[in-house]
Amino acid sequence: MDARKRVNEVLEFEEYVRARHDALLRSARRLVADPLDAQDLLQTALLRTYRRWGSLTDKRLADAYLRRVMINTRTEWWRARKLEELPIEHMPDASIGDSTEQHADRALLMDIIKTLTPQQRSVVVLRHWEHMSTEETAAALGMAAGTVKSTLHRALARLREELQRSYL
Repeated sequence: MDARKRVNEVLEFEEYVRARHDALLRSARRLVADPLDAQDLLQTALLRTYRRWGSLTDKRLADAYLRRVMINTRTEWWRARKLEELPIEHMPDASIGDSTEQHADRALLMDIIKTLTPQQRSVVVLRHWEHMSTEETAAALGMAAGTVKSTLHRALARLREELQRSYL
């Protein structure tokens, strides 16, 4: 590849990141609970995407590609962390530092979302937070539209169960 073409690709990628950074960070924030982990997730996904930027033929699909990279990366992290977790006999009491209702509801939702499988969580995030259509979600996750619908149905049922259980 000649140097001029490479420089153009770098500039194109930098412009893409400048234009889409905030939206992509919001997506990352919805995939992981901790804001610092979300920044790490986005940076890792951007690095992986940068390495493949020249091979992306349709740059209009860059958001979908990057979200897929974030989901895959988050799944890798989840699997690695899962191996490091040790069971304990009793769960410690969890308290919420901010007493406002909005923060409490958000914390409860984030805790409940953690009970979903990575695939269910990805579908819920893309459909309800990113407002992607069923077809867009299916394309981003590499699954059939029917699978997205059934996964979303099971995920929402699970969220309702967990929400009811937490209020009892």
